[in-house]
Amino acid sequence: MIWYRRSIFVFSACFVLIGIALLVVTAVNGGGLVGLVLGALFVALGVGRIQLERKRGT
Repeated sequence: MIWYRRSIFVFSACFVLIGIALLVVTAVNGGGLVGLVLGALFVALGVGRIQLERKRGT
């Protein structure tokens, strides 16, 4: 099941990167509430999922 844990980390890291990209693009284009909120939510989702997987630790 090590492949499962690795895939969780990979997908979580992708969510974090997508969130950061959304935040950067939104900031460069003058800012907008929807872009900032979605970017922050993607980052929170990725970080939260990594934390849950680390606490589960098998």
